[in-house]
Amino acid sequence: MKAPVFITRVVLRNYRSIGLCNVDLGALTYLVGANGAGKSNFVDALHFVSEALTSSLDQALNVRGGLAEVRRHSGGHPTHFGIRLDFQLNGVAGHYAFEIAAVKNRGFQVQEEECTWGEWGKGPYYRVERGEVKESSESVLPALANDRLALVAISGLTAFRPIFDALSSMGFYNLNPKLMRELQKSQEGRLLKSEGENIVSVIGHLEKVHPAALRVIEEYLQTVVPRVHTVRRVQVGPMETMEFRQDVRGAKDPWRFQAQNMSDGTLRALGVLTALFQGNQDFSPTLIGIEEPETALHPAASAALREALQRASEHTQIIVTSHSPELLDDASVRDDQILAVVSDDGETKIASIDPASRDAIRSHLFSAGELLKLGQLQPDPEVLEKQSPRQVSLFDGGLVE
Repeated sequence: MKAPVFITRVVLRNYRSIGLCNVDLGALTYLVGANGAGKSNFVDALHFVSEALTSSLDQALNVRGGLAEVRRHSGGHPTHFGIRLDFQLNGVAGHYAFEIAAVKNRGFQVQEEECTWGEWGKGPYYRVERGEVKESSESVLPALANDRLALVAISGLTAFRPIFDALSSMGFYNLNPKLMRELQKSQEGRLLKSEGENIVSVIGHLEKVHPAALRVIEEYLQTVVPRVHTVRRVQVGPMETMEFRQDVRGAKDPWRFQAQNMSDGTLRALGVLTALFQGNQDFSPTLIGIEEPETALHPAASAALREALQRASEHTQIIVTSHSPELLDDASVRDDQILAVVSDDGETKIASIDPASRDAIRSHLFSAGELLKLGQLQPDPEVLEKQSPRQVSLFDGGLVE
């Protein structure tokens, strides 16, 4: 079975520490680099798109500290920022792009926004500038505002609804064991929330609609945390929590522990596995992004985590950030699955790894993890050279000839 790839290419301009990047994504992508290199900013750009569509552009900016904290300042001067996502949806290529600019005394506005599904001029498409429609496949479009993404309003049209649904069904995770440990109110359980604050509802939902997925989660959890073999949702008055069953030496029956008694490592492992395998017959994420899934796990658990990532990527596109040599220390991690991330005078650079590292991995001279330990996983300088504003555009086909 061919692994699903939803987002095929990402172009970012002046997003936080990223001046410009133009990278391709596969079914499983490892963003590898030192702390502070800017790995999280790349993933956050995709999260920003999803959040701006499901809440509002204003809210997506505010939770990140406002426009001033999102757009990169170059040479001491603030700049516009833009995002372009190329995608494959139901076997048809398309792209969605927008650029946001500051407006004096008015906050911000969407300078330009473009969306197409299929060849431009043949499939559904539109181009909007400052709230005004310039081109569209549709004869009538809803009223648009220049401080909101047009796709939100246009998603009411049948032709564009699948694009909106797919972009808003991406999930991004930086899991918080403290929130997962606390008693939780019953919530929507189709999609795990970013910090795992609704994980009990997700586990309960999987119990009902996809028990096979829950068994996969439990199998990997037992590998990562020996003796823990089941996890279930239980009611505690009007609230709910998770109950773990664990084999204890000398005990005839498994002991039962609630989430408040479990370690950070166990809860994070469960959160990562739930994020990876949460797809079910009711709902399946189009892409999953996870920040440093190896955090709080023993290095010996890396093999199981790596296998889980690979298995999940057969059904859902996966992006992970990592600086763990143990996670990458295996021949199964291919060179084309790695994007190297470095910080150059405060500016994040992202690209596929350099030719020498690619050859070393392909020839099985070194694993990706061994190269990371040696400091040899670096972006390809020739690829970085091509990432210039003259060669990369957010709009009208992407590459300027």
